[in-house]
Amino acid sequence: MTGFKLFILYPLLTPDALNLFPPTENPEYLVHKGWMERAIALAQTAGEAGEVPVGAIVVGPEGAAIAEAENRRERDHDPTAHAEILALRQAGRVLRNWHLNCCTLYVTLEPCPMCAGALVLARLGLLVYGADDPKAGSVRTVINLPDSASSNHRLSVIGGILESSCRQQLQAWFTQRRFL
Repeated sequence: MTGFKLFILYPLLTPDALNLFPPTENPEYLVHKGWMERAIALAQTAGEAGEVPVGAIVVGPEGAAIAEAENRRERDHDPTAHAEILALRQAGRVLRNWHLNCCTLYVTLEPCPMCAGALVLARLGLLVYGADDPKAGSVRTVINLPDSASSNHRLSVIGGILESSCRQQLQAWFTQRRFL
C-alpha cells in the first residue's frame, strides 16, 4: 500500500478497513491526506522564511483544527520552536488542558527526540507524519521513544502520509540552501 504505513492500529482503523479501498480512496486516508496537505502548506511558509520546512496541525476531538504551527527556531531564536512543540502549546491553551489524548497531530517530518518526548508527555491520541527522518527520527526510524520503557504513554502512529511530497519539499529546500 503506497504512501500509507500503519505502525500501530487505533480503534477507528482496522486492518479490514484498510483493505476495503485502494489507498487513494480509503476514507480514513483521505482525511489524513487533507490534513497533511495543510501541514505541507505550513511547511512551505516556514521554508520561505528561512526555516527548515516543517508544518504541524493539531486536530481536536470534534475533528477541527485547534492549532497549527511551522518551524520558527531561526525567527524566534528559540531551539525549542519546532512546529510540533508550538502546535502542542497552542492546543493545550485552546483546550485548557495539557492532556491531548483526544487529539491528532499531523506533521510533515517524523519528530525528533524533543518532540517525540513532548508527544508522549502530552498523551497525544494519534500522531500522523509524512516523511521518515533518517538522522533524528525518534518515533520509528532512528529510535522509538514512544515504545521505550521510559514512556508512560503508548502513542498510536501512522507514518508515510504524502511521504514523497514531504520528503521532496525538505530535499528541495536543503538543495537550495546549499547553493546560496
